[in-house]
Amino acid sequence: MVLEYMEHDLKALMETMKQPFSQSEVKCLMLQLLSGVKYLHDNWVLHRDLKSSNILLNNHGELKICDFGLSRQYGSPLKPYTPLVVTLWYRAPELLLGAKEYSTAIDMWSLGCIMAELLSKEPLFSGKSERDQLDMIFRTLGTPNQSIWPGFAKLPGVKVNFVKQPYNKLREKFPSTSFIGGPTLSEAGFDLLNRLLTYNPDKRITAEAALNHPWFEEVPLPKSKEFMPTFPAQHAQDRRLRRIMKSSDPLTEQQQKELQQGDLGLFTLFG
Repeated sequence: MVLEYMEHDLKALMETMKQPFSQSEVKCLMLQLLSGVKYLHDNWVLHRDLKSSNILLNNHGELKICDFGLSRQYGSPLKPYTPLVVTLWYRAPELLLGAKEYSTAIDMWSLGCIMAELLSKEPLFSGKSERDQLDMIFRTLGTPNQSIWPGFAKLPGVKVNFVKQPYNKLREKFPSTSFIGGPTLSEAGFDLLNRLLTYNPDKRITAEAALNHPWFEEVPLPKSKEFMPTFPAQHAQDRRLRRIMKSSDPLTEQQQKELQQGDLGLFTLFG
């Protein structure tokens, strides 16, 4: 098999970046991601494992979705599937609560988690178990109930006593302005994030609707792919590091500069 070469996956890339992507860069990435997911859903395919490490980026600003090992075709009416899909941090609450009938909304929840991660450079919900994951979601978005999520009470996992949090505190993580340099979101941006992270799968925004969301039309506008930042490919970084470590000679001035390049994250290996 011959595949095109993509220099990065988003998770590994964000771990080496000094700062998160800018708003215009996040918009560029999200538009490409939503376009790819819309294509899948239009062709009756559920990815079922969308996460930052399954999103590839090359040095031309082009984004690609990979790893279709858990993907499945779906249809109408829906048929039962296993709820044990999607990596824990990106798994929709209906899956965590044991739903066996689900559709494209599970991918859209994952996109909400990815959008938040692109903005902050950190996973939004990093639970250690399914119970812990739900607890983190409920503490941030508020504990769901039958009125906002019809059918919630019938899900197998609701028998557990979860934290009772009546308020949605997501805005605290993404304020409209920040005095400490943290991630911010306009009203339109926060609306899109909220729609992606809606509890009721029937009300969760679709890929097509998200592509047409006003957030992408307000300033700062999405950055063009050709103007996206470029980063050294991981394999080149590893080669350079091995070459430097094998040498018994004192580090040259150029090698010291290479080690101290913050966007490569090499200096921390020697600190």
